[in-house]
Amino acid sequence: MTADLFETVPDVRPSREAMADGAVLLRGFVKPFESDLIAALREIVAQAPFRRMFTPGGHQMSVAMTNCGSAGWVTDRSGYRYDGIDPNSGQPWPTMPTVFCQLAVQAAIAGGFDGFAPDACLINRYEPGARMSLHQDKDEQDFAAPIASVSLGLPAIFLFGGPKRADKPRRYRLEHGDVVVWGGPSRLFFHGVAPLADGEHALLGHQRINLTFRKAR
Repeated sequence: MTADLFETVPDVRPSREAMADGAVLLRGFVKPFESDLIAALREIVAQAPFRRMFTPGGHQMSVAMTNCGSAGWVTDRSGYRYDGIDPNSGQPWPTMPTVFCQLAVQAAIAGGFDGFAPDACLINRYEPGARMSLHQDKDEQDFAAPIASVSLGLPAIFLFGGPKRADKPRRYRLEHGDVVVWGGPSRLFFHGVAPLADGEHALLGHQRINLTFRKAR
């Protein structure tokens, strides 16, 4: 991670809400990055369009996905994994834009995690009715690095549970520009997204976009 990631970022003082040991919600953190972030997002999607992947069990996910970075998360009948190649195009995933890296690094610092160097950004598109069941992010090679999750577009109900699937999740309403960071003791906590309610966002229309930054390798 180069020094300019730290030198060119505006001073950001969002509200900070503790969710669990090692997990925080940063309200409105995206605002200083918003214009460049959305422009870069549109370029990524033009190179690697959204697609609805299949789980190993053959179920087509309700959430459409794409990736950027040196590693991309994919799922198909052979399993869940990271791969440097987009299976749809046979080409490497788009390079992670500098503004993506800046946002992820600064959010991690605000969440209490220095030294975050994400190499993967999973980009999810939720349309009304789409959801994400409770799961753990555990396909990475180690769990020392945090997860930074950025919400854009329509509001969503984020479910954040505990280390066991049976742990009752707490519900957090995430608005456009909010970022959730979790790691350390809560790195493997179960989390998900309730079915997205219909609506229209001024910039992104009838959808929610979620950027999830990870250190995959």
